[in-house]
Amino acid sequence: MQNHTKGQLYIIIGAFGSGKSEYAINLAYEMNQIEKNVVLVDLDIVNPYFRSRDVREQFEAIGIEVISPDKAFGHADVPMISPRIKGAIQNLEKTVILDVGGDPAGCRALGRFVAEIEERGYEMRLIINTRRPFTSSANEIVVMMKNLEFTSRLKVTELVSNTNLMEFTDENIVREGISIIDEASKLVNLPFHEYCVLEDYQDRIPGDLENLRKRVIHHYLLKPWEKK
Repeated sequence: MQNHTKGQLYIIIGAFGSGKSEYAINLAYEMNQIEKNVVLVDLDIVNPYFRSRDVREQFEAIGIEVISPDKAFGHADVPMISPRIKGAIQNLEKTVILDVGGDPAGCRALGRFVAEIEERGYEMRLIINTRRPFTSSANEIVVMMKNLEFTSRLKVTELVSNTNLMEFTDENIVREGISIIDEASKLVNLPFHEYCVLEDYQDRIPGDLENLRKRVIHHYLLKPWEKK
């Protein structure tokens, strides 16, 4: 794992079904283990399922601040942007992780904070599942990335593979995704350092495929019928 700089701002984006919210949540937990000064911001204002706000109570119990719509509007599909977001971005003492919807509405919400984000500096990671629509080829990935950059007025700094078919995932599926994303990274000249594997099937997938890091993702966001 690369060394972490205190006060870093991470922007996590990805198309619907890419797993970007799980990635953002896992990153927040990981950073909290190091620093105990982490803010997770839910800017996914369209997708009604699998959002960072769903772990608010769990994370606040371990000291991670979660900024999301008030509980009364927790499942509203409207751009309810908390004024606390700007304050978090400007607070250089905190590590801030923005979970942003990979659609025009989500990226427009992100665009409201461009001045503050650029002043602070940021990493913007694009999470990609090549088994989902619109990201199944290198060219599709590039087109989607450019659209998200145009809408948000910010630049992606790194590509991350999260190619999976949930319980049907195997090594071949992960390798295929890595190959496609590697091609895309060369087309746009961006770093590609890691691939994600859900903890439920981590033993099926070797580490260091193609000399990349294997990031094991804990399953936080459960389907309604999976919750006890």
